[in-house]
Formats: sequence, structure tokens, C-alpha cells
Amino acid sequence: MADKTYSTSKNLQILYEDNHLIAINKRPGDIVQGDKTGDIPLSEVVKEYIKEKYNKPGNVYLGVAHRLDRPTSGIVVFAKTSKALPRLNKLFAEKEAKKTYWAVVKNPPEKHEDTLIHFMKRNTKQNKSYANRKEVPDSKKAILDYRILKKLDNFYLLEVDLKTGRHHQIRSQLTAIGCPIKGDLKYGFDRSNKDGSIHLHARSLSFIHPVKKEMLELLAPPPHDVIWNACC
Repeated sequence: MADKTYSTSKNLQILYEDNHLIAINKRPGDIVQGDKTGDIPLSEVVKEYIKEKYNKPGNVYLGVAHRLDRPTSGIVVFAKTSKALPRLNKLFAEKEAKKTYWAVVKNPPEKHEDTLIHFMKRNTKQNKSYANRKEVPDSKKAILDYRILKKLDNFYLLEVDLKTGRHHQIRSQLTAIGCPIKGDLKYGFDRSNKDGSIHLHARSLSFIHPVKKEMLELLAPPPHDVIWNACC
């Protein structure tokens, strides 16, 4: 994958910010939290942004409540305070946040819209999850709703509402119905995107603010490329 780490916090696309939370539109190729690659994670860049903007001395607090796969783009929410983080964690754990994704696929699904139910089993060595029609040992139930949002020249835009949050859930479940996501070699698409991205985007996220107790609705524009531009 091409190196797409942020060189400066000025490159951040901030969707929302208050005293407790900050929401970023993650670019494909960026990692949310540090890993074995040693690449600069988005969390560190957001810390740099907060430190610079508010002229904060010393270490900046930032809590990671959820993640997106590296080749995926879209909304990531961080906690700016230790008060907000456990509440945000609870909110995601209890599925109180409504997540909607956009996925571009080449093959149309059989139905215009449907609910997919699978039992996901993760292979940690492959860093891959397999969607099974029936329950198998050590599997977890995975549910999503999809609908065809738009027919493009050579692709289809699907809108996906996640009901559960399993490892690589959308990627695996769409592949299980013969609709791998554009660019996703790991899950069966025939060629990769040049930049190593896949056409999966965390489009919207809505939840009750963990501190203010007000409804927060976030919307992230997809990356700029020929396919995504056609979707919009």
C-alpha cells in the first residue's frame, strides 16, 4: 500500500469538534491507531492538531473508541476527554450508534435490497474473516442491511447499514453473496486499486452525544476519484 500517512495535521478533514469529541474523515491508507508497521497513525496526527490549535503543553489526551480498516475511508470519532471515552466506548459496544457505509461493487446483488445474516469466523494468521451461512464453532453472528443506491457505468453503489460490528464484516459478507468491493483483493475482487485503497466508505454516523446528550449526525464526503465522484 502506498504511504498515505499525514505529514501534517493541517491535512486533517475535521467533520465535528467540541470540548469532548473530534470526528475526522479518514483517508484510505491511514491507520487509526499505531501498529507493527510503525507508520504515523491518525490518532497521533489528531493529537498534534489539538496541541497546536489550543497551545497545549505536555501530552495531549485522545481516546480511540473505534477503528476503520486501513484501506477504508470515512468517519472516525475520537474522545478528547477521559470523561467522554468510556461513554463513547459503551455507546459503540451497545450498538447505540447508527453506522452507514457506501460500497462500490462490480456485480449486482440478486436482490435490490436485503438483510444479510452470516456467522463470521476470523482467521488471525490471514487477518481475514469468513462468512458462513450456518453457525460454526467460534463464529459470531453478523447482520447488515443493504440496498442498491445507484447504478454506475460499470459498477453499483450499495448503501450498507451495519447492525453488528464484526472484523471485516461488510467486506466478507458482500463477498459471500458474490459482490466483492472494488479494489479488495483480499476478499475476491480481481484487481487492486492503484493506491491500495478499497471502495468502502464510512458515510454517516449518528448517536446521542455522550456528554451533551444531544443527537449528533455526521456525514463524510467520499474521497475524490472518478468512481466516487460518479457516486455523488
